[in-house]
Amino acid sequence: MAVLCKPAIAVPEYVITNDETLELARRLHSDHPQLDLVLDLIAHTGVRKRHLIQPIERVLQHPGFDERSVIYEAETKARVPAVVTQALGHAELEPEQIDLMIYVSCTGFMMPPPTAWLMKTMGFRPQTRQLPIAQLGCAAGGAAVNRAHDFCTAYPDANVLIVACEFCSLCYQPTDVGVGSLLSNGLFGDGIAAAVVRGNGGTGIRLEGNGSYVIPNTESWISYAVRSTGFHFQLDKRVPGTMEPLAPALSALAEEHEWNAGKLDFYIIHAGGPRILDDLSRFLDVPPEAFRFSRATLTEYGNIASAVVLDATARMFDEASAFDGDRGLMAGFGPGITAEIGLGTWTSGPDAVE
Repeated sequence: MAVLCKPAIAVPEYVITNDETLELARRLHSDHPQLDLVLDLIAHTGVRKRHLIQPIERVLQHPGFDERSVIYEAETKARVPAVVTQALGHAELEPEQIDLMIYVSCTGFMMPPPTAWLMKTMGFRPQTRQLPIAQLGCAAGGAAVNRAHDFCTAYPDANVLIVACEFCSLCYQPTDVGVGSLLSNGLFGDGIAAAVVRGNGGTGIRLEGNGSYVIPNTESWISYAVRSTGFHFQLDKRVPGTMEPLAPALSALAEEHEWNAGKLDFYIIHAGGPRILDDLSRFLDVPPEAFRFSRATLTEYGNIASAVVLDATARMFDEASAFDGDRGLMAGFGPGITAEIGLGTWTSGPDAVE
């Protein structure tokens, strides 16, 4: 059965602290009529620092969509291969053993997708299938794991490489001064994650089932306006309250497998913001500590979009607190409003006893 092996994570070298973000907001938007609200929201994101692919001074300049596209491609090619190599090492596989590459990113665009370039430069077979996912936003990390699970269910001996590459700083828009946009400027960070789902063998989360749920009539709540200046992120103030309708969807999937979503051993949740985690803790009736991996990602890296669930998963591996047979839930949330949900059990290998 398919096993999600330990992810590899990399964040870039330029760092901005939350205090520096607050000072920037005060300086750049001193005449904003809701500045006090914006500062309060940023101060309570739970983010301590974020990592960027460029110094903040260059991020703020916005050289244009053309130049940002050049930066996205160059940084992708410079940074992704090392993360992929590490993820393959965690799974004890070589590039030629990968049957499908899933590449997720909502912060830049390349065609052909980066998977074609990786195949050429890293020794993947020409027959390797490609699945780029660009429009699921932060939910794409969960979707990638679920599509890898589906593929390994159809092809039990297959192996799937997942890459999540998010350079959120390339979406900064100096002319967007709505409260939601300014909050996003203090919340999102840059990061790359990769992981392998093995059809056979491996240590990690044995994938047991997955599902998806879309809240009706919420398409405009998280969206991009695509303009000549690039991607303009649009965030509705109702988004933080979406766990109330989504928690039952998580519970329903668990119940299909005769599991209780409030009584599991581990949780890997997309940390879109602190209220998401606080509300889900309340609606699922689980202690806040259950979301410690996701909260640590938010604190140390900010919201790194689709890479959050893989980073939180890697933190669980590092804690080494899971035992064979432990049950858990993974969930990514994004535009739609969409939830991508997965269930899994911890396994130390093919001979592990539950």
